[in-house]
Amino acid sequence: MRKLKNISALLIMLLVTGSISAQNAKTEEVDIKVSSQCTMCKERIERTLAFEKGVIKSNLDLETHTVKVTYKNGKTTPEALRKAISDVGYDADDVAGDAKAYAKLPDCCKKEADRVDPHAGHNH
Repeated sequence: MRKLKNISALLIMLLVTGSISAQNAKTEEVDIKVSSQCTMCKERIERTLAFEKGVIKSNLDLETHTVKVTYKNGKTTPEALRKAISDVGYDADDVAGDAKAYAKLPDCCKKEADRVDPHAGHNH
């Protein structure tokens, strides 16, 4: 009986220790170059990252087209963050934006070369 109590106490200690160490997961930061164009891009990318597991915060600098992401190591990876950004249509470092998602972006969010010129085909 005493042995059973010792095993139970040990299991409880391991569970408590495990949950404490999971809560203290080390935070990391990564800078990801993105194909953002405007404040709508900033809002869309930051909102997308806010819903990613393990992300603590993100901030997109529109001048440098770089998003700084603070995340919990062990909960997500820079690769997963790049994929999440790509899934909404934006390039993320060397990961190209998903073509279908990119096509659905507002015109102002598309790369300059892909923007529709409202005057194209008209003689002035």
